[in-house]
Parts: sequence; C-alpha cells; structure tokens
Amino acid sequence: MLLRLISFVLLQGLGAWVGIWLAPEALEIRGGLAGMLTAGLVWVLVDFTRGLRVLHWLRQDDVSDVPLKLGLWGGVAERVRRMVRQREQATRESDRRLQDFLAALQASPNGVVLLDASGRIEWFNQTAANHFGLEPGRDLLQHLINLVRDPGFAAYMAGADFSASITMPGRGHAAMHPVRLSVHLHPYGEGRRLLLSRDVTALEQAEAMRRDFVANVSHEIRTPLTVLSGFVETLQTLPLDATERARYLDLMAQQADRMQSLVSDLLMLSRLEGSPLPGAGEWSSLSVLISKVELEARALSTLLNPPMAGPAQQLLFDPALPYELAGTPSELHSSLSNLVSNAVRYTPAGGQVHCGWLLHDDGRVEFSVQDSGPGIAPEHIPRLTERFYRVDRSRSRDTGGTGLGLAIVKHVAQRHGAELRIESTPGKGSRFAIVFPAARVRRVVSPAAVALA
Repeated sequence: MLLRLISFVLLQGLGAWVGIWLAPEALEIRGGLAGMLTAGLVWVLVDFTRGLRVLHWLRQDDVSDVPLKLGLWGGVAERVRRMVRQREQATRESDRRLQDFLAALQASPNGVVLLDASGRIEWFNQTAANHFGLEPGRDLLQHLINLVRDPGFAAYMAGADFSASITMPGRGHAAMHPVRLSVHLHPYGEGRRLLLSRDVTALEQAEAMRRDFVANVSHEIRTPLTVLSGFVETLQTLPLDATERARYLDLMAQQADRMQSLVSDLLMLSRLEGSPLPGAGEWSSLSVLISKVELEARALSTLLNPPMAGPAQQLLFDPALPYELAGTPSELHSSLSNLVSNAVRYTPAGGQVHCGWLLHDDGRVEFSVQDSGPGIAPEHIPRLTERFYRVDRSRSRDTGGTGLGLAIVKHVAQRHGAELRIESTPGKGSRFAIVFPAARVRRVVSPAAVALA
C-alpha cells in the first residue's frame, strides 16, 4: 500500500513538473494543476487496466500463472492464487478421504445403502447390489421401497422404530436354495438413513441344523433307553425262565450296541471337525484298507441276512490296486467302511454289492460301491450327507444305522481333498464313490525294486 501511495505521489509530481515546463510563464500554476490532473487520470487508468487483467484472470479456470507480479493487484493475484491452491489441495484431500471411506464400505462384507430423506438411493456397495439386485447405472436416486418388493421390508421402512433388525428373503431366494437377509436401518443426519444388510442364510441353516441335531440325538438315544429301561423293569419285576431272560438280555445288548454305535459316530464327527487337516506323510495300502472293510461287510451281511432266513447277499470285492493313499488311516477306513456298510444295510437279501477301484488318467484313484438296493429319489440325494437325514426312517432303524455314516464320509473326503459322488436310480440301486486326488496317491514300491535302486 505504501508503494502504491508513493507511486501516485511521484506521478503527480512528475505531471506537475511537466505541466509547468510546458506552460507559458504566466500560466505555470494552471499548467502544474493540469499536469497533476492528467497524471492522476493516467495513474487511475493504468491501475484500472491492471485491475481488469486480474479480474479477467480470476474468471478463468486456470489460475496457475499470475498475470501481475508487482503492485497491489499483483499482491491480490498472488494471494488469490495461494488461496485457490490451498482450497484445491484441501478438496483433493477431502476427495481422497471420501474415496478411502467409500472403498472401505465397498470392501465391507455387509451391504451398505445410503438413503436421502425421501428414501431415495444415494449410494450403495456391491454387496448390497448382490443382496437386493441393484444396478448403479439404473437404480441411483430411485426409491428403495419401489425396488425391494417385500411386504415385511415395506412395513419396516414405513415404520418409525428402527431399534431392531428384520429378516427377509434375499435376491434369488427359493425353497431349494434359501437366501435370508438381516436388514437394519440407522437414521443419521437430516432425515437420512443408513441401511445395513447381512446374509444370514448360513447362520439360520446352522441354527436349524443345531436344533435338528439336538432333537435327533435326543430321539435316537431315547428310543433304545426306553427299550432298555422297559426290559430292566421286566427283569426286576417278573419271574422269567432262562430262555426268556436270555432273549431279553440279547435285546438289551442290541440296544446298547446301537447307542454305542451312535456315540462312536458322534465322537468321530467331533474329532473330524476339531482336528487339524491330515498331512501327506502317512501312507496306507489300498489292499490293507479294503481287506478289513471286506471282513466287516461280510460279518454285517451275515448278521442282517442269516443263512437260514433266506438267500444271502452277493458281496463282490475287486482286487485292490497296487497303490497307497496319504492320510489318516482311521479316517480313510471309516469312510470306506461306511459306504460299504450302508450298501449292505440297504440291499435286500439276494441282492448284490459290488466294490471296486478305478485309476483315472490324471492319477486320481476312485473307490466305488454299487448296490442293487431300492435306489434313492433325486430330491433326497443333495441331503444325504446331512446328519441324521434318512430317506426311510423305519428302514434305517430296522437295519441299525445311526444316520451319521454319510456325514462322516463327507467330512473325511473334504479333509483329504477328495470328492464324494452319488448316483442313484429308484428301483435299480445306487452308486457311491470317493475320488481321491492324485497328490495323495502313489504306487506301491516293491522291496525288490527298492533293493535294485
């Protein structure tokens, strides 16, 4: 400001001197005043021109190059340039933080939808898009209530109490493939609302399985306990001869064995779920595994089909391949034994059970069990590996099954990276197979070959 005043005064003095120098001697005073006035007008005109340049510069989008370096207008332009740069930097920082925040919401496993005061969609992440079937280019600024057509959700949105969440069907929900969402609204700001959605299908299924598991275990144990307590009471209160007593004791032993089998299978499942995955350092020969399974199967077949009661079952076991499997021997034996024992239990007298091995071209080994039993309807096959799931409950209890065998097979297969395959035709029988990966298969090396090497 001082420099500006000095320049004005100097220009006035220069104008007065020029006016006096140019004017006649009698008009020197008037010439000086005229010179001062002219110099002042020139100064104002130059200052106005500089101001116009700064104003024109401010009207442009690019303020990186300052039009003036000196003077008041130069200082103003420089100060404005600094302020604009600070604002731009602050805006970039705010945008960066906003993008980081939106990226965090985008990575959230929960669905996030931002709604304005009218219930229109301002933003949503990909999880919410999957939950509700939304598309960014189509559904932004649309009313969410018009896009999610569920009566329970509509009533929840229209209400004023958002203290609790609701559960509703999600996108793609069907009876065979249920999808359940937990939805919770949170008011914020000036009438805005934050909607959070979470896929609770697995949780609800786990809770349903837990309830079914407790109910099934209670039922499976209560039945033999009822029989045992009845026989004990009979033995305690009634005089029985040796034959009747032996028969009752035999029935009691059968029920005790049934409970023992149930407890053993439950403990096996518990160990499978709680133990670390099997390594690849322990190898079991296929011939050793299947020989023990064959002995158990023939003993079970004789027990279920006594020689004098009718035609015997035909149990066919193909020779084992000269290979070994890596894994826990007890688990591998349990999986193979459960497949074979299931086939024996469900194949009628005179039927056939065929067990064989197959080496795939890619090195995988498959163990299969083919029976001539009643077969299984297609709608039951996806649920066969559920705990206590039975196609025919009365038939399963007659054969002494616990309903846990295929659940054990599934867990063992998963732990060893194997695949369980089930094929069945009602009235023609079923085929169960476990395909072990090539990484867990190796050829048996004979001692002679090792010695030569």
